[in-house]
Amino acid sequence: MNGDSDMTLAFELEALKRLASPERVFEDARGWTEYIGVVSEKPTYVVTNFTRKNRIRQDFFSGPRGKAESLEGVKDQFQTGRYVYIGADDEDEELAEEVGWEYLDVEDAAEAADWILAATMDEEDDDAGDVRDDWP
Repeated sequence: MNGDSDMTLAFELEALKRLASPERVFEDARGWTEYIGVVSEKPTYVVTNFTRKNRIRQDFFSGPRGKAESLEGVKDQFQTGRYVYIGADDEDEELAEEVGWEYLDVEDAAEAADWILAATMDEEDDDAGDVRDDWP
């Protein structure tokens, strides 16, 4: 990522879950962003539990609102030169365009910032199968 600290960065919860170390990602991003947080359609307690478990301190979160309303509210509340939304699918990309945020896929963001992606369930299942092939 570039060194522009005049930026607000929002992660979609599912995109954040695809990273191996969300806490380290937030620590790293704080070095080049002004504000950072998580948005999701899930209930507030789901986001809160995830961020507490991963020791993530966020400047904003979606609360009981939907993602679109949350991103619009963040843009109104935090005045920065750029607004970047890191998501995980085409719906996230469409949402970013709808609300006037730049979109970045989590895999592209991870590559650009040297963040490590978490192992996928398929990879974990493959590894587990190789360990005990004698199991009935």
